[in-house]
Amino acid sequence: MSVDDAEKRGHMEQDSPKSEAPEGQADTTDPSVAEAPPSQELEYVPDGGKGAWMVVVGSCMALFASAGMTNAYGTFQDYYEATLLPSSPSSSISLIGSLQVFSLYLLGTFTGRIFDAYGTKYLIPTGSFICVFAMMMVSLCEKDQAYQLFLSQGVLFGIGIALLFSPSLAVLGHWFRKRRALAIGLTTGGSATGGIIMPIILEQLIPVVGFGWACRIVAFILMACLVVSCLTIRTRLPLSGRISFRTAIDFGGFKDPRYTLATIGSFLLFYGFLIPYFYIQLYAKYRGVQPHIANYLLAILNAMNIPSRIIPGWLADKTGPLNVMVPAAAISAILVLGLWLPSKSAGAIIAFAALYGLVAGSFVSLLPTYIATISPREVYGARLGSVYIFVGIATLVGTPTGGALLKVHDEQHFRDLIIFCGVMIAAGTVVLTLAGVVGSRRLQRWIRRPWRRGAGAHEQSE
Repeated sequence: MSVDDAEKRGHMEQDSPKSEAPEGQADTTDPSVAEAPPSQELEYVPDGGKGAWMVVVGSCMALFASAGMTNAYGTFQDYYEATLLPSSPSSSISLIGSLQVFSLYLLGTFTGRIFDAYGTKYLIPTGSFICVFAMMMVSLCEKDQAYQLFLSQGVLFGIGIALLFSPSLAVLGHWFRKRRALAIGLTTGGSATGGIIMPIILEQLIPVVGFGWACRIVAFILMACLVVSCLTIRTRLPLSGRISFRTAIDFGGFKDPRYTLATIGSFLLFYGFLIPYFYIQLYAKYRGVQPHIANYLLAILNAMNIPSRIIPGWLADKTGPLNVMVPAAAISAILVLGLWLPSKSAGAIIAFAALYGLVAGSFVSLLPTYIATISPREVYGARLGSVYIFVGIATLVGTPTGGALLKVHDEQHFRDLIIFCGVMIAAGTVVLTLAGVVGSRRLQRWIRRPWRRGAGAHEQSE
């Protein structure tokens, strides 16, 4: 996953002094870049044009068909618990969905190396075939045969989306720099759109044609979207032509406290991030919300993800990704503990789903953007892959942990689930805030100023 951090020639005066970050904004300039000679030439990046935006369209379609299905897993969770896997515990069923996300992040580490060597030539077509084939296999799964869904929807579909997700985002670095956060936001909006449309399609089709044919129709929809991706996604920069998995992971970033804190904060944040996606429909039905409303809560949540992927990306280009991500995480924690926890009526639950989707969706697009700002271009993919290992583990165990807390659908167990979710997001917010403090030189000077004044007064008194 190589992201081009060069800028168009002539955009900046080469001998102009380096400007300091605005008040409250993290200093995200990488030391290796900051020490580069002023006369160093900068590579050209289109930052727009027909070719660049067609790549965004293709990447958006790829994420719609892959990660969009992951965002729609709450609908599968509800159906499996009620009909297809009634004898399986909630934690085991949620593990199927979390396996998809885990595969996406873990295997993304290695697909990034393949992308650096060969681009999207093999990854996008292969991932497209696997995703369509996996959904066809899901349509053949039998009742109370959980292993079939683990293999088809958890493992196989997870591999497919891993081959699609990372290259679809990484290729944007070949075409965008100044508008990179916006491009990533538009692209990840495709996964949110998939999370809107797919639950509605499944809810409408399953009662009419049955679960099997509903999954087959979804597979054909995925195939149409992925054909567009195969035709429009292409690389622009030279490729290495060699695969080196030894450089797939770069732990050198942990020497930078900003990187270390961002990794810890992301782990905590993503540990609780997906819990509302998996359990909001179950909670609504427990509270007696009418099925024609409860079944569309996931679509509402994902619908609000669209502006939360695009607008924060636009703001991050202007203010810095961490300055957008931290407030979004803080608001998410407040919503979980302050709105979801006491909610009992349909109106309160709908309000939570809409507001949580509006702010929490920014996590997915802003994390790789922030890692790009604190990593040298040549090791960005490897460093992002290292972060994604921890994020993948968090998503793998987060929702099953929530399912283990929800042994029985009653007041106390749902309360434990929601508190756990809110506390994990709040903890991640605190750690990400520390990353911003460490990265802001101006803020560090402001913090040290009272101590310096006190030391100076003490010396004068002596």
